[in-house]
Amino acid sequence: MVASNGPAVAGKGRYAWLIWLLVLAGLGYAGYQRVTELMQDPSVNKEKKQRAIPVEVAPVVRGPLEAKRTFSGTLEANAELSVAPKVAGRVTRLDVRLADAVSRGQLVAELDRQEHEQVVVQSRAELAVAQANLAEAESLLENAQRALKRSDELRQKGISSEVQSDTALANQLAYKAKRDVARAQLIRAQAVLTTAEIRLAYTHVEAEWQQGAPQRLVAERLVEVGEMVAANQPLLRLVELDPLKGVFYVTEKDYPRLQVGQPLQLTTDAYPQRSFRGTIERVAPVFRQAARQARVELQIENPGQLLKPGMFIRATVVLEQVAQATIVPFTALTKLSGVEGLYSLSADRSKVQWCPVRVGIRQASQVAVTGGCVGAYVVTLGQEMLNDGTAVRVVDKNSAGKAPAGKAPIAQGNKATPAQGSTP
Repeated sequence: MVASNGPAVAGKGRYAWLIWLLVLAGLGYAGYQRVTELMQDPSVNKEKKQRAIPVEVAPVVRGPLEAKRTFSGTLEANAELSVAPKVAGRVTRLDVRLADAVSRGQLVAELDRQEHEQVVVQSRAELAVAQANLAEAESLLENAQRALKRSDELRQKGISSEVQSDTALANQLAYKAKRDVARAQLIRAQAVLTTAEIRLAYTHVEAEWQQGAPQRLVAERLVEVGEMVAANQPLLRLVELDPLKGVFYVTEKDYPRLQVGQPLQLTTDAYPQRSFRGTIERVAPVFRQAARQARVELQIENPGQLLKPGMFIRATVVLEQVAQATIVPFTALTKLSGVEGLYSLSADRSKVQWCPVRVGIRQASQVAVTGGCVGAYVVTLGQEMLNDGTAVRVVDKNSAGKAPAGKAPIAQGNKATPAQGSTP
């Protein structure tokens, strides 16, 4: 019985497989028809378009671009003078106070003169004594010379002895020496008197300087009337405020691009809405070993003396300038297979093209590039999901067709100043 049923069972299995194959073929055909209908449905096409990579773009502009660098530094007085007496004494007069203007050669202080006046009187008396001693010595020398002459005449006549002549000669030589000593004492007394008069004049303290402006300001008053001061002890500190000297330090990277005479603009916290002009006056030929920085000194115009020594400054220097450059936001730059470039938006804004570029100077968020395929707009956000020819969708379509105020895309052929990170 079992053996006789075998062929019937095998036949039924073959029919079951055929039925399954026909069912699967029918389902596949129905699915194909449905997909075809969906592809032809406008709502499906719209959904497909919405699957394009969303990106943000910015206009490419053409115009001048400057590479600027801002350095932080401080202001110093262009010239500074400490006014000090050359002699010690008590201050009896001090005519100037803080912020007063002082002219070259002006009398600013006096010291007690009594002691120095007494020294002058004593020196004059000593000079008079020296003059009298010289007159006496000359008179005695004249008498000795006459005595020597008479002794020689008498000796020639045989009346005077040789001993008397020798004595007269010795006296004449002695009085001559005394005369020479008196002359030297007179010279010394004159020098002592001159010194005493000079020291007396030193009690009048004057502000003297050789170069610069004829007037300076009192930056600091260091003593008061009645105080005792030593010789060369500063009484006042005077400064010249126009022009001023600015100082900042530069690293090795920027050092080669700074030159003497290079113009710059300065700003301060005290006058944030104003800028001041200056030039690089000196660049140190060596770097400080500790900081690896070089000192740069500036000459700064100070109209109205608004700037003051000690103020913090920010000096902006134009290191490089391009008259006509293709300018894109720095955020548009990316790398593809190790090559630096950017994605340029097609004219219909539906896809992007990969453009290798060479990067030039950069200022803030703008950078100059050179490359043949840079269009009117470049992608600034979403580059990591793109390739050459990728379909894209501009996020903000309302501003995608407009350049920022004062700027125009390259496609319009107008010049424009670089934008500061604008996004359409």
